[in-house]
Amino acid sequence: MKTLSEHILDIVQNSVSAKATLIEIIVEENKIADLCSLIIRDNGCGMSAETLAKAINPFFTSRTTRKVGLGIPLLKQNAEAAGGSFSIESELKVGTVLTASFQLSNIDRPPFGDIAETLYLTFLSYTDGNLVYRHKTEKGEFQISSDELKEALGDVSYQQKEIREGILELIKSNLEEIEATK
Repeated sequence: MKTLSEHILDIVQNSVSAKATLIEIIVEENKIADLCSLIIRDNGCGMSAETLAKAINPFFTSRTTRKVGLGIPLLKQNAEAAGGSFSIESELKVGTVLTASFQLSNIDRPPFGDIAETLYLTFLSYTDGNLVYRHKTEKGEFQISSDELKEALGDVSYQQKEIREGILELIKSNLEEIEATK
């Protein structure tokens, strides 16, 4: 995974697999402190203490479709390589909170990638709950949620060209307005 948006997509997939009905993605940028934090919180099935201890091991996965689980270990490695930190907390039947921080100016910080496209794809595919994305900078805050989109669009398909373009433009223009890092 080469971008933060790819990490987000991977972790959200984990949350969906954990049967979460609420997934929150929070990006906080502080250019003055030279710091970017990524927090992903869900109310899924959570992990036992034993599973949580293994979650950062690339040779462990709870999935039966493959023998390794690289998503969380790669995010941890990327955060630490970029002068940041990583933590993961989880409780059975409560959910999981993953936090990764990065030094914004660090040459090893992964670029953000296409956050708008990533969010669009997650809104398109995650229909069993509410996905909330919040992005904060010194210039302001932008938030969008799948519940808000459902309320505004009703039963209209997100795959319609005009709807897709509208969602992408909404996200991109709001991120530009708060001067989010690309």
